[in-house]
Amino acid sequence: MVVIRLSRAGAKKRPFYHLVVTDSRRPRDSGYIERLGFFNPGAVGGEEVLRIDQERIEHWLGVGAQMSERVDKLVRQHAAAQTA
Repeated sequence: MVVIRLSRAGAKKRPFYHLVVTDSRRPRDSGYIERLGFFNPGAVGGEEVLRIDQERIEHWLGVGAQMSERVDKLVRQHAAAQTA
């Protein structure tokens, strides 16, 4: 099954996550099919916290991919911020 989930990057105690499309059987930080954006929970000042390619998310959902719980929450948060 293909899933859209977070892949951790960044330094120790300074997480940075990529939103990626990958096979559900692969380890968290291994190879991926496509990168769809990023989430930076430690952003300070004017740094961007969240960037998502909404068109590609819709494409992958259309072909049967499923989102993890956290990614689903982030996508809804991003959509709400875009409409506000």
